[in-house]
Amino acid sequence: MENLHPYIPGEQPKDRVYIKLNANENPYPPCKEVIKGIKKFVNSNPMKLTVYPDPDSNELHKAIADMLNETGGVLCNAQVKGKKCEPKSNDKIPFTVTPDMIYTGNGSDEVLSFVFYAFFDSNTKLVLPEFTYSFYPVYAGFYDIETDIVPMKSDWSLDVEEMLSRAKKNGSGLIFANPNAPSGISLSRVQVKQMLDSFDKDKVFVVDEAYCDFGVESCIPLLKDYKNLVIVRTFSKSLCSAGMRLGYIVANPELVQQITTVKNSLNHFPIDAVAQTAGKIACQNAWYYAECAKKVVEQRESFEKFLQDKGWEFVSSKTNFVLARNLKIPGAEVYKKIKEQGILVRHFSTKGIEDYVRITIGTAEQMNALKKAIETIGE
Repeated sequence: MENLHPYIPGEQPKDRVYIKLNANENPYPPCKEVIKGIKKFVNSNPMKLTVYPDPDSNELHKAIADMLNETGGVLCNAQVKGKKCEPKSNDKIPFTVTPDMIYTGNGSDEVLSFVFYAFFDSNTKLVLPEFTYSFYPVYAGFYDIETDIVPMKSDWSLDVEEMLSRAKKNGSGLIFANPNAPSGISLSRVQVKQMLDSFDKDKVFVVDEAYCDFGVESCIPLLKDYKNLVIVRTFSKSLCSAGMRLGYIVANPELVQQITTVKNSLNHFPIDAVAQTAGKIACQNAWYYAECAKKVVEQRESFEKFLQDKGWEFVSSKTNFVLARNLKIPGAEVYKKIKEQGILVRHFSTKGIEDYVRITIGTAEQMNALKKAIETIGE
């Protein structure tokens, strides 16, 4: 129990209504077809709520595969034509993603739990970046996996060479978020390919693409040549569905089967029937979510320009959030002053980022309110 350090989520207020820019949730609702589909499912098939859902989520897996093939795995880059998408030329996947390459779970956090159990060894040290998704060390502690923390470079980028060196020394697998959280910086697909070329082919290499749809090259095309690559993705960010709890893996079928075996040995409960229905319909309307992702990117770029004009320091982001700090005011004080004006952002007490706040990108109206709040706390 001494190794357990529970994950602390973004603040979910109960005392008043805030503009929530603290949990990297999408500011836009699901598409209308999802809402209609949920209502139809419940009203037309009430008895389906009394029986167990499809344990293998077959229709959802097909819909996810179809969506990835249609968009190339990067929604903000996809060209929307009517109610269909075409991938940007650089995003086109050089093979057909098939349903047997997909595994789904109750949120990417559950998926990550099974990844840690299936692919990482408690007898080796797992390499993690200094600042990364804070659930990684939580799961490492839960599964009694010792971690080997690699400091970030001065520009907040991952020290790829050191991570590879330590992974080789430790004989361990590797996991990192791309783009990284909380920094928002990404590696190119070429950089990830170079890492894979230097990595032990018998060890699993995990790329967490939770924020990929906001402007990063997906590593899905690399699955053609790298059988040890596992890509973790989520519906919570770009598919406007944090409340639905859907996450998934894209990998070669053999690794998907290993994860499925682990899942059915630990927790055989599948994704619920309503979530499967909603997820399938969301994937069938990728055009809508592509438009939402484009709006988030537009607001992110506008907000970074605002921060620059105000003299704030920030890390140029490829996600739906920005890590920023006021050079004259401590991060905890910035968080407090913004909260007093009815807006929540995220402050971490972790040494090294304690002077920063992580700000989720909201709608134009929400970001305008935030800009006004920032202007009142000084430059």
